[in-house]
Amino acid sequence: MRRLFIIRHGNTFASSAEACRIGSRTDIPLVDSGHAQAKRLGTWFAQQPRPIRHLLSSPLLRARQTAAAIAAATGHGLDGTHDWLGEIDHGPDEGRPEADVLARIGAQALADWEERGIVPDGWIVDAESRIAAWRAFFAQAGEGADLLVTSNGAARFALLALGLPPLKLRTGAFGELAIAPDGAVTLVRWDERP
Repeated sequence: MRRLFIIRHGNTFASSAEACRIGSRTDIPLVDSGHAQAKRLGTWFAQQPRPIRHLLSSPLLRARQTAAAIAAATGHGLDGTHDWLGEIDHGPDEGRPEADVLARIGAQALADWEERGIVPDGWIVDAESRIAAWRAFFAQAGEGADLLVTSNGAARFALLALGLPPLKLRTGAFGELAIAPDGAVTLVRWDERP
């Protein structure tokens, strides 16, 4: 049976910093706590018995830094980056504090995004292409573990591709999917931190 681990990058804001919507146009590095999260992920994956088949990442620095820590701990190098693992474009809300985003789009639009994957006005998200990319990846044959380092904005489309609601994935956390030989995909766990 194949296992797919969807991993969210580590923290990009210090706990004292005001959280902002960062997306595809904001390529910022991990902060110290994010590097620590990435290291914990690497240690956890290095201890798993299932061999790593692929280690893939979003092209953004925060995801590549997280993948690099996993690669260092497991001895399995990065196999490449994919745009469909990249963050979404928050349009006019890119880089804005969460309170400003809420004021612009409203609580219902934000709830629709968080709970159902309905894209707020002004955000640039090709949901159909992302869902198709996840489904194509699910359909690949093989054994072992695929590790995909991404963002919360992109990870939600894996669940939507399965007909599940888009659950939040915290920084430094992962979700696990099991893919049976017949192609059936099962959600094993979500939002786990090592």
